[in-house]
Parts: sequence; structure tokens; C-alpha cells
Amino acid sequence: MALYIVQHAEAKREEEDPSRPLSPKGKRDAEKIASYLGRLGLRLDKVVHSQKLRAKQTAEILASRLGVREVVEDVNLSPNADPKIWEDRISKETGDIMVVGHLPHLARLTGRLLCNDENRSPIAFQMGGVVCLEKDESGRWVLKWMLIPQLLTTTER
Repeated sequence: MALYIVQHAEAKREEEDPSRPLSPKGKRDAEKIASYLGRLGLRLDKVVHSQKLRAKQTAEILASRLGVREVVEDVNLSPNADPKIWEDRISKETGDIMVVGHLPHLARLTGRLLCNDENRSPIAFQMGGVVCLEKDESGRWVLKWMLIPQLLTTTER
């Protein structure tokens, strides 16, 4: 099983728009990442996102480019949600999934999965970035790769 963990792309500031939709840069970054992942042939069973607009928009861009039909909202991906809920949920999943959320939740979740300690932050998340974790043969989670928008040139859209 692969787990793709995504921090939402850049959003507008709250003073600019209280609903905090993606900024133009955030939309470009999400499109760039989605396009690249599509060319890699990434296949997912579903994409799950938090209830916040910026995460929903990021998830919809990724799902659209990757041909994922099941896109689900989950309140347990909010910034301060308990990461144990998703750790337990992931343990029951069998297919490859993508979760789109926020810090500090994503940092705490990866701390639990990779270090068995939600207070450790083994990943330096970046907006619009994707972290790929996989379960190894022993059932432990390992970091397979990480991709951030800044690594992709504008010609790779």
C-alpha cells in the first residue's frame, strides 16, 4: 500500500479572502504537481481532503489530473485533528490513497507512522508538496519519495 500525503497548495491570506481559496500560485503549483504525477502513471483508489476550501481545491486538481473518481471530505484531516484517527484508518486500507490536509496534523501523522512519535517531525512539508510513504514487508511505513513544486520547471507542466 502507498500513502500519498499532500499539504494543500498556497492559499490566499485570510485578510484577502476569509474562505482562503487557493492563490493563483497555489493553483499553478497544484496543476504542476498533478501533471507530473499523471505522467508518472500514479494510480489511486481515492483522494481524501479536509473540509477547508484550500485542501478541497488542491485535492480536486490532483484527482482530476490523475483520473480519481472517489474524492471524499473528512473532518479528521483538519489542522488540529488527532493523528491517531488517521493512523488507525490507514491500517485498515488496502489500496493506494492520497490525503490532502494541513500542518500541524500532517507532521504529527507522519511522526506517528515513521517514528511512532507524533511529536517528531521527520518530514519538512511544503505547500503543494507530495510525500509518498509505503509499507515495507514487515508492515512498517517507510519514506519512498517527496516532490515539491519548486523542483519542477515550468516546462514540465
